[in-house]
Amino acid sequence: MPQWKLAVSHSCMSVLNAIYLSRRPAVAFVVVGVFWGCFAALVPVYKAHLGVNDAVFGTLLVGSALGLVTSMFLAPRADRILGSNGLRFGIVAFSLVWLLPSQTAVPIVFGLLMALVGMASGLLDVTMNARVSELEAKLNRPLMNANHGMFSVAYGVAALITGFAREAGIPTPYIVAGFASLCILTIPLLRTDIAVVEADEEAKAAKYPIWPILVCGLITLSAFMTEATVEAWSALHIERTLGGGAKEGALGPAMLGFTMAFGRFSGQAVAERLSEMSVVIGGAIIAATGATLAALAATPFVAQIGFGIFGLGVSVIGPIGISMVGSLVRPHLRTEAISRVAVIGFSGFFFAPMLMGIVSELFGLRVAFFCVSGLILCAAPLVLVAARMPKAVSA
Repeated sequence: MPQWKLAVSHSCMSVLNAIYLSRRPAVAFVVVGVFWGCFAALVPVYKAHLGVNDAVFGTLLVGSALGLVTSMFLAPRADRILGSNGLRFGIVAFSLVWLLPSQTAVPIVFGLLMALVGMASGLLDVTMNARVSELEAKLNRPLMNANHGMFSVAYGVAALITGFAREAGIPTPYIVAGFASLCILTIPLLRTDIAVVEADEEAKAAKYPIWPILVCGLITLSAFMTEATVEAWSALHIERTLGGGAKEGALGPAMLGFTMAFGRFSGQAVAERLSEMSVVIGGAIIAATGATLAALAATPFVAQIGFGIFGLGVSVIGPIGISMVGSLVRPHLRTEAISRVAVIGFSGFFFAPMLMGIVSELFGLRVAFFCVSGLILCAAPLVLVAARMPKAVSA
């Protein structure tokens, strides 16, 4: 068999094995991807229904980010209380509150309801990432990219299905309710054991790992802030700036999701061979190239290619930022550190919609996507700092 076929086969087996080993939290990643993919494809519908301009709509989306960040501060305590039922509770809460924003045309109410969506999403996000990080420590192998790849597959499929549903004239509440019903059916698959780690006296006396949390958080922020921007505004860029239809608009976030899935599954195999530093720097350069292409695009097809290239590059950066902090802090602080990195990273969902809306209103979406290109390149110097930090010792 040719060498390249052996390499591809080995990579596929590596990804499949990683998914199997972390199959329960992987289901939660799928659920989160389904909901945000659906939302991304419905952004033009929500915006038209509310009757607001770009700046106001971007400000309303801050509600979801505010709820997301707030819940992440509370997530470590909720994780301890809920224990093995944490993922189940998170999916039920997320599925129920997701139905609400489609029921209103009042902007301020929409913003408040999106805050509830963000809170449910944040709780589930920290819990599922903590479960994967625990498995990485237990099995001594990278698993984070494969799980985030499952998110991206679900995101892309949901965005595509939503676009076709819009073209078929299916009302928005029915689309959302259909996805929510499917996700609730996954609950029996989600009972997970949690690792309870008690700190010894030396671990308790050690300094709080503020620098690993801050640096890894900023790496994650650069990825998630730009990812959130493309998720929320790619369909609108294609439909409004370039004159595309609903299906063409939905292909923007769908391309992002599919190429992010490919990038993360590839990253799962690559992470076992190359350094985290090399993967992040390469990913940042690729993502910046894609965002620039989307900004310069003259047709929907070129923009879709640009968003696809962006997704390929940005895909590995956030998961590596989260995974790195899990290895840089002591085990008894792992869930808390991940939640703090998630707070920093997902605060990008707080800043991105508002800043994107303001820049778009003043200068247009093309300029806004040029800003995305510059921001993602910030991950490169940050990972150089993180790579020089010492790994944590066991508690």
